This record gives sequence, structure tokens and C-alpha cells, in this order.
Amino acid sequence: MEAFDAQDAEYTMDAAREVLGRYFGYDAFRLGQEQVIRAILHGSDALAVMPTGAGKSICYQVPALMFPGITFVVSPLVSLMADQVFSLKAAGARPAYLNSTLTPAQQNTVLKRASEGWYQIMYVAPERLEDPRFLAFAQAASRPGGIGVPLVAVDEAHCISQWGQDFRPAYLQIERFVRSLGKRPVVAAFTATATERVRTDIEDMLCLNEPERVVTGFDRANLYFGVEEMGDKAKARWIRDYALEHAGESGIIYCSTRRTVEELADELARGLAPARVAVARYHAGMSVDDRHANQESFIGDRAPLIVATNAFGMGIDKPNVRYVIHHNVPESIEAYYQEAGRAGRDGDPASCYLLWNGNDFRLRRFLIDRGDEADVDLDQDQRDQARRNRYRLLGQMEGYCRTTGCLRSYILRYFGDSGTLGVHADVPADAPGGQEGVRRAAAGAPEQRTVHGCGNCSNCLTSFAVEDVSKTARAVMSFVSAHAGRFGKTVIAEVLHGANNEKLRSLRLTEDEAYASLADVPLARIKDVVDQLCGSGYLEVSQGQFPVIALGDCAGKAIAAGDAFTFTIKSRAARRASGLRARRAVDLLREEAVGSGRDRVGDDVELFERLRELRRELAAEREVPPYIVCNDKTLRGICRLRPHTREELLGVSGIGERKADEFGEAFLTAVIAFEDERG
Repeated sequence: MEAFDAQDAEYTMDAAREVLGRYFGYDAFRLGQEQVIRAILHGSDALAVMPTGAGKSICYQVPALMFPGITFVVSPLVSLMADQVFSLKAAGARPAYLNSTLTPAQQNTVLKRASEGWYQIMYVAPERLEDPRFLAFAQAASRPGGIGVPLVAVDEAHCISQWGQDFRPAYLQIERFVRSLGKRPVVAAFTATATERVRTDIEDMLCLNEPERVVTGFDRANLYFGVEEMGDKAKARWIRDYALEHAGESGIIYCSTRRTVEELADELARGLAPARVAVARYHAGMSVDDRHANQESFIGDRAPLIVATNAFGMGIDKPNVRYVIHHNVPESIEAYYQEAGRAGRDGDPASCYLLWNGNDFRLRRFLIDRGDEADVDLDQDQRDQARRNRYRLLGQMEGYCRTTGCLRSYILRYFGDSGTLGVHADVPADAPGGQEGVRRAAAGAPEQRTVHGCGNCSNCLTSFAVEDVSKTARAVMSFVSAHAGRFGKTVIAEVLHGANNEKLRSLRLTEDEAYASLADVPLARIKDVVDQLCGSGYLEVSQGQFPVIALGDCAGKAIAAGDAFTFTIKSRAARRASGLRARRAVDLLREEAVGSGRDRVGDDVELFERLRELRRELAAEREVPPYIVCNDKTLRGICRLRPHTREELLGVSGIGERKADEFGEAFLTAVIAFEDERG
């Protein structure tokens, strides 16, 4: 198959920067963007792993607006397609999307217009690639004399790998679709969450040809991460109190089931009513119209808080979400980081909290055993592999909840990004890939110690006590050695502590020689030691809804060492110091105004609120979300620069020519009127 040759025309980075400024209002590319765009413009395949909010879409949108013909963007996210098309139209581009939300007649119209060269970029669902009408159009466009298909961009590319989360069998058809085209386009794959193994899968299964590999790092420095273990009732109270403290901010609460969404949304609605905070809800059990209405209320800032299952948020490009709270444990680190990453997409400080307890993991194991709807297209061996992989991913998620090390470092190490924190990292090795952090000998009284790391997560802001629990650890491993793979954590702890209940009596465990050997150790402490022995490789937990404990890979040497084996754990010794709170836009305004070199006529905060109201009105007139008009950072730029002319307005980051034409007069008039009133 003949390949697309970018050298047929001259595509320079100067031209790319001109397109960036004209359409998007920026004067420079972010980290990684220029490298990816240069590769695509030179005709090379690319694989880009960039965190949420890093501007992945710019990497394929800029080339698409430069190349002749039509660029296809394969995306599983219907909501993202509509969002991106709205944004591109507002910027003056000619985009379209093709998915199941369009009627057959509408799809025919889109394909007809596309064949006539109306569009520069088209978003398509992966399932659409096998549709005979679309396939015929794409093949005709790519043949000599057609409009041309210079680029196929694959968004959420991790969906092609069974080793990641969100595996979608339809992604396996992308490579065959590319092969079916008359002239091979450049293929560029993009994802925010992919381990090294998943990245290898993406390259192999898309048949990328010596791709330019760009991994900018997974760190979202503007996000605060917090983990709290608490009961279900305490979770609801905690979320209510947090939402009240941040009543003027936008937030997402994720729950694992529809029932939990309904119950929590009702409770929050009652608790937040006095503060006039509207609460929306979203899950697959609602009607399409209700889901759409609630999503639009959240996007349009009419309901600043939404309670939802993970069905919500995929592709939602709302930039001003200031907090994301997980009421339950997600199924994987990838899923958690993707969902938490919907906070702070504008780069401003935001907070991500995970609230958990043991019931969350029991529910996750039940859901894994029940199977996933996506598995119906797999054979039995593939389903078994998918199930084993989900248990592996859940185990890493449990490690995140239980670690006393830096939460940010745990996430970065999971993705193979070990150097991001630089000299500030003091990462215990109970993060993935380490062993020593929880196996140090400790003598005497518990040692007070503050964990240092990113300085912006709950563990790094907590004091811990290091305690020698060697006797307890030896007793636990001895019991498991004698009863390997028979009992779960609770039974093991109850036997060693000396509980007297019907279950232990029926199993004749009250007669076991280890019974009550740790009678002086609290039951909760024994369970904690079991957890940390599992996390350190001395014990291992079986799969299934009712997991049992067996010896792990490291157990042999520990048992052979006998009384010489030592084991320490860390527990919270004091209440956590006050976490870093997300600063509001008004705080950032005052910081950015310092040194701007411009006299301030009136208060920036007051002008910002006036401009935000104007933005809401402009968005309502056009029936689009407010951030399609511009984001908060652009409004702050207007406050800082106080433009009086179109040329000055174009100097504000985020204001391109089309937005200056459409919204410029309104913003300039508002600035001048404000200064006249305050002058």
C-alpha cells in the first residue's frame, strides 16, 4: 500500500505555530506537542502518552487543519466528539462527527458533505470503521483523485490492549481499516494512561511504523491527592461537608453503583439546599433525556456538583472542575487516574480524594466474578485472561489505598514514570516495584517520622509511627503456612486474637495450637499486619469474591529465618496537617496581577465576575457550554491585560482570530465600561 507522503507539500513548524495562534489563540506549544506535531508533519507515525489536560487534541488538530483532505479521529467517547466539534467550530475550523447519535439520514448527509470536501477533520467511533457506507467513503477518499486521508489519529489508544483498562474489541479493527485505504495515512496514537506493556501493545496492534514516541510524564502537579478510609455513612457526611466548604466550585462525585448514586445524590441535595448548591446525578439507569439534561446542567455550571457512576465524564472537556471525590474504589489505577484527572484540566490547583473501606473491594471482586459486558465478544480463554487481569489491576488499586508512602509517587511508579518528582521524592518501596520500605527492623519505642515526597498528597502531609510487629508477623505466617489457602484475613485474625464465635467453633479452630497466641494484640492490628504482609510479598491473596490467604514468594526466607525475621509497619501517629486547598480563580487573579505593569482600575475580582457572567450569557445565546466561549484562564488574562483594542485582545492566551471576531466586541466593551465606572 502506498503511504502518505508529507513531503509532497511543505509543512513547517512556523506554519504550525501560525495555525495554533489563528485558531486557538496560543503563541507556543506545550511540552511534547511540538515533537509530536513535527513528526506528523514530516510523515512519521507517532505514539504520544500525555496526561489529561496536557493538550493531546492539539497534536492532531493542528496537522489536520494544515493537511489537505480529511483527518479521521477514532474515539470511543461520543460526548467528546460533540465537545470537540463545538470547540473547533467556535475556533473557525470545519469539523464533523459520525456516531450512533445521528440518524441514518443525518449520517448520509455528513458522508455526502465530507466527500465534497466540506470537512477538515471527522471524529468517528471505532465501531463505525466496519460500517459499509463509511468504509466505502473512506476508501474512495484515500484513492488517487479522492479528497485524501492524510492522518488517522487514535484517541484513548489504551483501549486496544487487554492489559489496560477500558479494553474495546472494536479497537482491534483499526489496523485493518488503515490497511484497507488506498494510500496509507500517518497513524498517530494518543492516551493519557498507559503502562509500558500497554504502550508496546498499542505499537504492535496498530502496526505503527517506527513511531515517534513521546511520553511527557504522568504527573499532574496541580492536583492534590488524598486517601481516607471510613465507613459508608461517614463518607456521605465527609462529602457533604466538603461540598459546603467549596460551594462555589465545580465537583464530581463518583460512585460504583446506580443505587449509591441515587442515595448519595438525595442526601447531598438535602444537605446542600440551604447553601443553594444544585446537585445533579448521572448513571446508565436514567433515561437518555435525563442524563443529557443533567450533564448539560453540570457543564453549563447550573449544577456545580454531579454524583455519577464512571459512565459519566468520558470525553467531558469541562476545564474548571475543582475537585473529584471517589465515594468507592475504582477497578484500577488507570481508571482512577483517568477519572481523578478530570479535575483541574485548566491547570489551576484542584483536589482528588478517594474514600474507601473493605466493602468496596468485596463489591469489586463480585463485579469481576460476574463478568463484563465487553467480554461477550471474547472466547473463553480471552475472558479468563481478562478476569485475571482485572484482579491484577484491583490488587494495585488496593496497594494505593493502603500505602503510607507518597501517593503521587505510587501512581507515577505504576506507569513507569520514576523521575518526575526529582530531589523532592523520598518514596518508600511499598509503592509498586519496591520491597524494602516495610521490612526495616525497628528497635524500642515507635519512632515518629514524617514522610516527605511530593508535598501535595495526604500521605506526604501526615506523621507516621514506625512500629516493630515482628512477633505478630511471624505468628501470622506460621498459621498461614499450616493452613495455606483455607482462610481469609478475618478468620486468621480472629483465631490468633482468640475470638470465641460459632464459625471458629464449627471449624474447630478454637482447638488450633495458634488459637489466642496473639490475645494481647488488637484484632484490627492483626488484620493490618496481614494486609501489609500481602503488600510486601510474604503472603498472597487469592482471586474471587471471598479471597483466602496463602504464602507469597518472599515467605520461604522469612520462615527459615525464624525469630531473626523482623517486620515493621507504619501507622498514622497524628492527625494530618491541613492539606493544600485548591485556590480559587480570584486568588490566582491577585497573584497574576502582581508585576503586570498595568495600573489597576477597579478590582480584578469584580471584573472577573462580570466577565464570567458575560461569558455565561454569550454561551446561552449560542447554546454551548461556557468554556467553549473561553476558559477561566483566558478571563483572568483579560483582567490582567485590560485590552481596549482587538489587537490587544489577541494578546490574551486563548483568544484566536475567530473568537476575537465573534466575542471580542462584547469583552472589550465590558472592560472599558468597567474601567469607566471605576475610574
